[in-house]
Amino acid sequence: MESAGFSVCLLLWAMILMSDANANTELISMPSVLHGIKGQSLHVPVNSQFAVNDVVHQGSWFQIHPKHKSLVTFENSNSISNLQLKDKLVFSPTTLSLTFKHLEAEAEGEYQLNVYILFTGQDTPENITKTLRITVNVPLSTPFVNKSSDRTLLEDQDNVTLSCFVENGARATYQWLQNNKPLVLSGRHMFSQQNSILHISPVKKEDIGPYVCVVRNPISHRQSQATEVSVFYGPYNLEVNSDQGLRIGEVFTVNQGELIFFDCLADSNPPNTCVWISRTDNSTEVLMTGSRFLVPSHKLAQPTKFVCQAFNNMTKKQDETHFTLVVANLGKGSEKLQADTVVSPLAAIATCSILIIICMLFVFFRRSCNPKRVLMKIYSRPMPEQKGLHRSGHEDAKEDFGIYEFVSIPGRMESNHPSCRSLARLDSVKDLHTTIYDVIRHVPETPTLSLLK
Repeated sequence: MESAGFSVCLLLWAMILMSDANANTELISMPSVLHGIKGQSLHVPVNSQFAVNDVVHQGSWFQIHPKHKSLVTFENSNSISNLQLKDKLVFSPTTLSLTFKHLEAEAEGEYQLNVYILFTGQDTPENITKTLRITVNVPLSTPFVNKSSDRTLLEDQDNVTLSCFVENGARATYQWLQNNKPLVLSGRHMFSQQNSILHISPVKKEDIGPYVCVVRNPISHRQSQATEVSVFYGPYNLEVNSDQGLRIGEVFTVNQGELIFFDCLADSNPPNTCVWISRTDNSTEVLMTGSRFLVPSHKLAQPTKFVCQAFNNMTKKQDETHFTLVVANLGKGSEKLQADTVVSPLAAIATCSILIIICMLFVFFRRSCNPKRVLMKIYSRPMPEQKGLHRSGHEDAKEDFGIYEFVSIPGRMESNHPSCRSLARLDSVKDLHTTIYDVIRHVPETPTLSLLK
């Protein structure tokens, strides 16, 4: 019973220490993982929230994996290092940090720092435990890619394997790029040996392009030179085109008497072998081989059906497309027909616009200038004076508009032409009853007519 009670007490004490350790883990902090370079130094920093020299403390550094061994023990400012590691490790009592002078592969593993701290005024020390994982790495060399076959592959028939190798380095992770983008995976892609080997079975047109192997480890990053993968494929998307004639669906209408060129095009590697065939209700005739076909339209008396057959000599695949050629009398040709189709609406719009403008100008002219008034002014204008006739002084009828007073004076005038002085005296005549008012409309036609009767 006594031994059982002692065990319970120890368990409770351990739980108290663990709870205290969990409650005070913020007193000390350090990285959980450090990546070191083989042959170089590595410093393990320890940050404390208190002055180490002002408290009573003791503890130790241990390697707990892959081997359990003590590195250094310390109490306040005193420390005892492992004699086997004395030339490889440096311990700082003031910061509790550890430094590896020359990192070796054996230094890789997990480490633990245990510290007991007694603060002033406390009876129970604080127990703090921190763990750390150290990796020892070698910088990666530039990888290179080996391709299983250097020849051009056949679509849906051949396979290819790409293998990425790194001569120097450790902990490399592998990634494949196609056309400088991450490889899009499908059911035809398989990886092995941590993605360092890529197997594609079978190859497709989409697999064409440069492939790059990218390797990484915690301290370096490298990529290989591009390796090309070429694939024979096709034919795909076969069609017949022509810059001449008028095409509606599979029917080409051409102008009579013209030479018509047709091109048979398809997506294929290598380029296809094309065969042109004419078909009628009674016969089939092979006309020529080649991607371009010349048709003299004057030799076609009726609509004729033609076929372009495309054959890939490498993939052994073929495709064909059909079209009908109709010859018509289009005058200046199909280009003229197409141009008229486009220009006619434009011409109609232009004509209507001109008519509208003319009508608007006519309405504006009619409202701003009365045609009847203008014509009356034109026809009421006096005839030009004959050369040598006496001028009356009223040549500008426009300036003579107004009201004039004529006075009849008894007696005989000495002259048929009144002088300016006699006319001026007319203002003094007050009691004459023969006053006449008239409005002069225009210059009198007879220059010698007397102003006074």
